[in-house]
Order: sequence, then C-alpha cells, then structure tokens
Amino acid sequence: MTSSRRPPQLVVETREIEHVDDLLAYASPDEPLAWLRRGDGIVGIGTVGGYENGPGMPPGIDRHSIPAPADAWRHLAAMAEVDDPVGLPGTGLVAFGTLVFDKRSSGTSRLIVPQVVVGRHRGRSWVTRIRSTAAELEAPVVRPRPYGPHWSGTLGPGTLDPAGYQAAVRAAVDAIRAGELDKVVLARDLVGTIPAGADLRRLVRALAHDYPDTWTFAVDGLIGASPETLVTASRGVVTARVLAGTIPRGTDAHDDTAASTSLAHSDKDLGEHRFAVQSVLDALGPHTRHLRADPEPFTLKLPNLWHLATDVAGDLADHASSLDLVAALHPTAAVAGTPTDAALDAIRRLEPFDRGRYAGPVGWVDGDGNGEWAIALRCAQIGAGPARRYAEYSDTIPVVAHAGAGIVAASDPESELLETRVKFRPIVDALA
Repeated sequence: MTSSRRPPQLVVETREIEHVDDLLAYASPDEPLAWLRRGDGIVGIGTVGGYENGPGMPPGIDRHSIPAPADAWRHLAAMAEVDDPVGLPGTGLVAFGTLVFDKRSSGTSRLIVPQVVVGRHRGRSWVTRIRSTAAELEAPVVRPRPYGPHWSGTLGPGTLDPAGYQAAVRAAVDAIRAGELDKVVLARDLVGTIPAGADLRRLVRALAHDYPDTWTFAVDGLIGASPETLVTASRGVVTARVLAGTIPRGTDAHDDTAASTSLAHSDKDLGEHRFAVQSVLDALGPHTRHLRADPEPFTLKLPNLWHLATDVAGDLADHASSLDLVAALHPTAAVAGTPTDAALDAIRRLEPFDRGRYAGPVGWVDGDGNGEWAIALRCAQIGAGPARRYAEYSDTIPVVAHAGAGIVAASDPESELLETRVKFRPIVDALA
C-alpha cells in the first residue's frame, strides 16, 4: 500500500554536541546569520530555503499575492520531517527573519532557513542539519573559522542631515498640536562604507561585547544590537518588553543618577511610554489570556543611555505563532507612533528615505511557531543584502544606519536630535 502523503520538503536533525565557546566563530565571515545574547543563541551556515517578498521577485509575480510570512512558514514547517531529541529554544527547524518596517517599502522581507544551525542555551550546545529533498546541496563544513583582520568603516550625514531632522521634528510637533496624531517616531540616516571583504563577524562581535544585554543579530546584511524585544513566544507563554522614553547616561555617578531620576519623572517621556505600552496590550490582547503589564515603567540602564521600560506577559489563547504575533504587533507606537495609520502617513511625508528593515521585526522562528523577535534598532544595513555581492565591483561596501526619536507635543527639536546621536553611538563605535 502506498501513502498519498507528499514527501517532506525539509529533513531536519538536531544532535547535542560538546560545549561551544564562541558561536559566532562558526558563522560565515561575509554572510553571517546570528542571534546572540550573553553568548547564548544560534548561528546559521548556508541557505536551504525560506521566504522572500520584495522588489527582487521574478517577473510576473505580484508581491501582494505572496502569502504573509506566518502563513508561508506554517506551510513550510508542516512539510518538514524533524528529529529533535534536544528540545531547547532554537533546536529543530529554524528560520532567521528580517522584515520591512513599512508594507509600502521597496525593501525585502526574508525568512532564511540555513543548512546548519549551531546553538547554545544555558550550558548545552547542539548542531542542527537541514537538507532539502528537492535539491542536492553540498553540506557546509561545521567548524569555527578564524576571524579576519580588524577593519573600520565610516559614517556621515545621510539624506536627512541634522538641520533637516530638526525641521522635520518641528513639522511633526505642528501636526500633533493640530490634532492630526498623538505621537510619531521620526528617524534620520547616516551613510558610509566599509572595506570589501571585511569579516562582518567583527562588527557583530563588537556589538555583542559592548552591549551584552541586547539582542545582537545579523540577518541578510542587517547587523545590530537591539535592546527592545518585540515578542517572544515559548511553549504557550508570550512576553514583550516595551521601550519608549530615553535620556543619555550621565558623565559621572551623580549625573547618571540624576539622569535616571529625571527620566522616571518626565511627563513628556511617561506620556510617550504609555502610548507604546497600550499599543502592545491592544495588539496582544486578542491572542492571549491573563495578559499583564507592570503598573509603572522601570528605568533600564544600557552602556550609553537610560530607557523607560515595561515588561508585558501573558498566556497564548489561540494557535498563533510568533510570526502571527509579530504581524499583530508591528509597528508598535514605540517605533511608529499613535494612531498607527496617521503616524505612518507622517513618517512617509517627513522622512525623505525608505527605512527598509530598520525598526522592523528581526529574529527567529521554529517549526512549532515559537521564536524570539526584536525591533531592528541600533543597526546598520551592510549593502543591499549579503555583502560579498559587492566585492567584485568595488573596494568598498555601502552602509546605511538609522536612529529615531519619539515626537510628542512637548518635543524640542534640539533635544530629539541629541537623542538620535546617542542612539547612533553603538553602531558608529562598533564600525570604528
């Protein structure tokens, strides 16, 4: 008797291995795939499949006819045959993802299924091998690679220079005071270059070292260290961390305490934060039960600034995957504004560039829909995709970085410009 079941498209096998000291050493120097926090996480090698929606689609394919990432992933995962006796976060079938900020963007959203995943979680390490039954791909060698030489990059004013940014802030404040919206997050850009052939793991490593409590990521040339969890889904538990409201760290202990206290009592920042928290509660509510948030924000200390932060948690009430929750949440008020549609219209009007994947979701998802997703902040896009594509044509590779600030009625253009300078510091320092 023959089965009518279609053969699996992906065959996945996870096995525990001896302790891995440096996950990043296993990643590709020019196309790193990584998701790291305090040394734990996952790195990917090679590509066996995934999802793509962007301007580079083959002729005749309408971008709007392509399924949503969550639906496409469900279909792919349902056809996979998984052997995973380890059962830790990040084992089994995994895809790394980076999605555009704005659905009107000319950028590309991608889910990348690697051929090999090397991971570590709370002292245990593993390797996952993924192969396609539809294509014979040479299995990549799973071994650490020496890091290439140190290098440095440069960043300078982009399309929206400091004067232009302050003008955009003033226009946003006018719109808010006119009642068009309550809050909008405006970004500005820096552009520059890095040497062709640079080992991009150096950039990832610098960010992971300097900002160990952030999500350090490298997906499709987007590299950064985000402090903001968009959503985590793990075995029925949903969590998120909302950041909105920022002040630079003080120059000494006394100034630093004063800065934290000032932020905690700032009516402007507390109001901005409330908008962001409520947008997350509204989005997660239909998918969860027992949803709860801290009654008051706490001040989160990072090496270069303080944030107002609120943790949100609940139990999954339906069969939503982490990608479904990402779709429900994004864009939050913390990176777009309130109301969402009015804020997006203001961003499109006042920002003279396409954000691409900046401030969009970045993270990973597994075959059961669990995953960890952050907001792509404190990051830079290296080239328009994998950097090695540029090495044949130039001695340098283009880089673009963005940073933004939440604008409300009480915003001061000069202060908001200063906030973007502080937020640029992690990626500027790491590139230098």
